[in-house]
Amino acid sequence: MKIYRYPKREEWSEITSRPRLDLTQLNETVSTVLNDVRQRGDEAVKEYELKFDKAALTSLAVSEQELQEAEQLVSAELKAAIELAHKNIYQFHAAQKFEGQKVETQPGVNCWQKSVAIERVGLYIPGGTAPLFSTVLMLATPAKIAGCGEIVLCTPPNREGKVNPAILMAARIAGVSKIFKAGGVQAIGAMAYGTESVPKVFKIFGPGNQYVMAAKQQVSLDEVAIDMPAGPSEVCVLADDTANAEFVAADLLSQAEHGIDSQVLFVTTSEEKLQEVQQEVERQLALLPRQEIAKKALDNSRLVLVNSVDEMMALSNAYAPEHLIIQTADYEQLAEKVINAGSVFLGQYACESAGDYASGTNHTLPTHGYATAYNGVNLDSYCRKITFQHLTEDGIRHIGRAVELMAEAEQLDAHKNAMTVRIKSIK
Repeated sequence: MKIYRYPKREEWSEITSRPRLDLTQLNETVSTVLNDVRQRGDEAVKEYELKFDKAALTSLAVSEQELQEAEQLVSAELKAAIELAHKNIYQFHAAQKFEGQKVETQPGVNCWQKSVAIERVGLYIPGGTAPLFSTVLMLATPAKIAGCGEIVLCTPPNREGKVNPAILMAARIAGVSKIFKAGGVQAIGAMAYGTESVPKVFKIFGPGNQYVMAAKQQVSLDEVAIDMPAGPSEVCVLADDTANAEFVAADLLSQAEHGIDSQVLFVTTSEEKLQEVQQEVERQLALLPRQEIAKKALDNSRLVLVNSVDEMMALSNAYAPEHLIIQTADYEQLAEKVINAGSVFLGQYACESAGDYASGTNHTLPTHGYATAYNGVNLDSYCRKITFQHLTEDGIRHIGRAVELMAEAEQLDAHKNAMTVRIKSIK
């Protein structure tokens, strides 16, 4: 990890930069696979599953028998943990339900909104080096609460053509309608375009590697909506001299083990704490099974010593992290100063892992600085707000002339006439 001590403002752009790769070749590959899936459907998906996941599939759909087998393979203890997490995620997201109200903007002019669920949504669940069954809960639970009619899930199988049993268990608990064995770009294409087996969806959710992210962005240009643009996962930890160095290092490494292109940023006002955290990261890193992945992620990462709490907050807001952990004595006051972040964890005991799994908040969040403009997945992500209005004769009297004048000024005579004929009809 690179260390910056009291960096000047002109160095902040370097500190807050993310790892960048040349995606030219990647985008070409993604485009080729997407076009093939669009044209050949199931046949293309199966061929890419054999090529990339080494799985020879006769059917893409997960059967009821496979769901029942998965239930037997998941321990009672893990099932209880999944159910606990689902309960908390459900409770948090159910509280986000929209309550619309009618507004009379003028006498006889009533306007209101109605929240309507997206009819068919697609969920992508990574299943490679880390089968993210927790993401099933994060994506399917709010979709179910919102009332989405059909929830389609795609996840890559193993070489035997089987889906991770914990993913299937989480899907059953969360109420997923249809599950398919498809990973990577081919899964995104299948949900975006529809195949003989996989229904075409209206919006795709879920994380993935750079190929998956590129595929989501490509299909979003002309075919289907996506949850948000995203990139590799990241965390920023803010700490003062009261922070627990062991906790901080554990949080940094829990993020670094996601992937080699992940990034962690540690910002502190204490020289002593910077050194303690650096030593603790090295100690804990040596104990991790995924230490080779974490080591490469740490090459992209920074330790930063700043002059004041205000500077620490300003740097964090400039970085706009996916995850922000504030481990300071005055975390409540600092929380009020957060402008750009996906999800915030306050105090010594609110580790990112809590939000990743079971506290109830959603872990599908904007990365790569997109927290400046996007929020994480929530109940509204699965809904559309449709506006309604009703005008009476009295309403025409109150706004009719204004509409005529504005339409005339924009030289849209047919617009003006649509109001004029109504004005005349009530005189």
